[in-house]
Amino acid sequence: MISDALRTRISSLVAQNPVVLFMKGTRRAPQCGFSAQVVQILDELLPEYEAVDVLSSAELRDGIKEFSQWPTIPQLFINGEFVGGCDIVRALQQSGELAQLLSKPGTPPPLPTIHITDGALKAFRAALVDSDAQGEALHLKIDGSFQNDLYFAAREPGTLELNVQGLTLFIDPASARRADGMSIDFVDGANAGFKIENPNQPPSVKQLSPAEAKELLEQGKITLFDVRPEHERALASLPQARALDEAGQEYLFSLDRNAPVAFLCHHGMRSQNAAQQLLGEGFRNVYNVRGGIHAWSETVDRSVPQY
Repeated sequence: MISDALRTRISSLVAQNPVVLFMKGTRRAPQCGFSAQVVQILDELLPEYEAVDVLSSAELRDGIKEFSQWPTIPQLFINGEFVGGCDIVRALQQSGELAQLLSKPGTPPPLPTIHITDGALKAFRAALVDSDAQGEALHLKIDGSFQNDLYFAAREPGTLELNVQGLTLFIDPASARRADGMSIDFVDGANAGFKIENPNQPPSVKQLSPAEAKELLEQGKITLFDVRPEHERALASLPQARALDEAGQEYLFSLDRNAPVAFLCHHGMRSQNAAQQLLGEGFRNVYNVRGGIHAWSETVDRSVPQY
């Protein structure tokens, strides 16, 4: 049965993106012929859409089928509504109905609530009086990867107008779906710039140096798992790390989904993949030890053997 956390994640993806394709692989590297066909069709009609790789998580792969009550992958959603799989998408494309669906605007999103600090307001207003910005207005764009772009331009077609603490801000509907609750601050100093925090941004794997991981372990603030097989752990291991064997996995999934968890391997690549998969299981504070046990030996404890 699909977990509440995964159902919420899928619902958010479908609600926040006008077009979402759940597929095997990525848009640039499909891992099955049916997914590749749907990508090819969509690429001819759309410059941008959200693609979600179900191979990143077994739970996601099974959960999307339960969510949509549809037994196969890929699955296409448009404006919050399930459209179908490859055969249906191909038929809609041939009849011309797919282009009509994609051009039909969805329900306009509610205007998001955005907080701009006094420091950021001052910086924006200073830029607005600059001669290069005369006659232009501030725009905010948030893409499907939650990368932010703040820029001045003449009002762009289809954008929504917000008044944020006396400042006019224009935002496109897709970005508006991703922006509610975000805050924008301005940080002075040598690395001056805007600092943006967005509660809607999906969690990502955070990187730890071996020294940082060691400090957190000593403070009891994180649980470390070694994803390497037994024969590698026999060559070099850390007493602080739990093996991610059957018992280790059972313990891992007994933890609260907010518990800080870190993964370790030889050089940091397998542990990164394991951490990425754990995000699909609803965990939110997931770390990868950068450089793995090899870097640990080089920078933290030279008594740990290298192999």
